[in-house]
Amino acid sequence: MSETDHSSFSVDALTGKTAIVTGGARGIGLAISRGLSACGARIIVNYNTSADAALALVDELENAIAVKADVSTEEGCRALYAAAETYGGVDILVNNAGITRDGLLMRMSDDDWTAVLETNTNSVFRMCRLAIAPTNRGGGGMLKRRSGAIINVSSVTAIRGNVGQTNYAASKAAIIGFSQSLAKEVAKRGVRVNVVVPGFIETDMTQAINEKIRDEITGQIPVQRMGRTQEIADAVTFLSSPASSYITGQSLVIDGGLTA
Repeated sequence: MSETDHSSFSVDALTGKTAIVTGGARGIGLAISRGLSACGARIIVNYNTSADAALALVDELENAIAVKADVSTEEGCRALYAAAETYGGVDILVNNAGITRDGLLMRMSDDDWTAVLETNTNSVFRMCRLAIAPTNRGGGGMLKRRSGAIINVSSVTAIRGNVGQTNYAASKAAIIGFSQSLAKEVAKRGVRVNVVVPGFIETDMTQAINEKIRDEITGQIPVQRMGRTQEIADAVTFLSSPASSYITGQSLVIDGGLTA
């Protein structure tokens, strides 16, 4: 058996790597931050309003810093890469930050449409553009180093739609097309770009849904339960690791069979 024939997914698979996780202090982002840290990565935990949660996470993890930044703005995105300068760049980028402003289209304001697109989609554009830029231009340096993993978080709503979420569905569907195109642009330079597409996941948001509606939702899912944040984190950790070195431009749907 050659050196490359053994598994490259291990508890120290990401040792020495630096990861940015946007929206990394709560929900799915929290689980992702923990998962990457458990495999040895240094974590830059991005938050905007969840200061207490971010600081608690930094205290919990061995090698993490919290950075307040609004990734819907260019300045906020640049602040995250500035925090990574001491590490010599960014090896892993997880674009997880997202918001909702639900409402039927006929009543949806321009502000509600724009806010969702700015946070959910335009932040991915800006963060990815910076990830591949040289470090001396305030970027992550992935292209110059000829290595890097970008994982963008979409949603099953991008695939099947949802009443009252035209803005959210559009923002998450755009991420899939964007990621496939970027993957083709940067593959020759050793940078991989993939998407995880969560279905209904147990978070604070889904916990707030009344029991009858929760039962209706789980009844539509073949495995008869909502997913766990750790199950999304495991997929992101895999796609960040050398074990997925031949995977790029893909969208991994994690929905318990909902869209099967």
